[in-house]
Amino acid sequence: MTSTTVSRPAGGPPTSPARTPSDAERFRRGGATRHLWKASALTRIALGAAIILSAMPLYWMVVIASRTASDAVAVPPKLLPGGNLFANFGRAFADENAYFLQGLTNSFIISTTVTVSVVLISTMAGFAFAKLRFRGAKVLLVSILITMMVPLQQIGVVPLYVMMVELDWVNTLQAVILPFLVNGFGIFLMRQYTEQAVPDELVESARMDGASTWRVYWSIVLPAVRPGMAVLALLTFMQNWNEFLWPLMILQPDNPSVQVAIRGLTTNYGEDYSMVFAGTLLSIVPLIIIFIAFGRQIIGGLMEGAVKA
Repeated sequence: MTSTTVSRPAGGPPTSPARTPSDAERFRRGGATRHLWKASALTRIALGAAIILSAMPLYWMVVIASRTASDAVAVPPKLLPGGNLFANFGRAFADENAYFLQGLTNSFIISTTVTVSVVLISTMAGFAFAKLRFRGAKVLLVSILITMMVPLQQIGVVPLYVMMVELDWVNTLQAVILPFLVNGFGIFLMRQYTEQAVPDELVESARMDGASTWRVYWSIVLPAVRPGMAVLALLTFMQNWNEFLWPLMILQPDNPSVQVAIRGLTTNYGEDYSMVFAGTLLSIVPLIIIFIAFGRQIIGGLMEGAVKA
């Protein structure tokens, strides 16, 4: 039988032998992660090339948007930005056929309203499907999954248009908002996220303490699924901001969405690419602002979902 030698410092109590941290502890502290996932030179080169290729369209958009109309079609092309960016912004806003400012305002109202509705309804439905037991839950969930497999927007555009005509909603924002207030993908995403993020024991303990279903949802579920809500909000806002077909059909040219307004910039006397690219650059500014403002939560939600998967 072997004995463990305990060191005794001079004038002090005996000290226990130093404990070697386990692999799990080193992994949690990040040491194992840095060791296992150290990028090689080839990986860094590949990532750098991917970043450059991804940024090239945006850079080219800035170059054309800051040039004159003749520079935009010059051969060889101009590779550096010019000095006409704000002038082209002003031309896009001043165009009488595009109604660009009205398009930005309409798209912001539409995208914000739909995003708030989709996130709230999806979190409530996801909580119900993940943590509540009720009759017909599986049938309803399968029905939602079926709606994700069918391109309802393309198939149902004609009956939806007829419905809006009957309601006298043509050329109104509610005609663009109402059909998208609920999203099957959002419900399924939040159901999966709630299933992983909220332990059943936590819900049961809240029930034993007398919490109602609404209190459990508001005080326990919402704080736990906040990263997933941020991801869903970004995806929903982007989808509705970039929507083109349905607003083109239901809205008039004097009351467009931003994507329809960009199309209006190309219908004047020929193709003025500098003005079109300036309008396109303006249209992506809100998306960039949202990603910068909520980027930490969005990336955290994506990473947390990937780890749990």
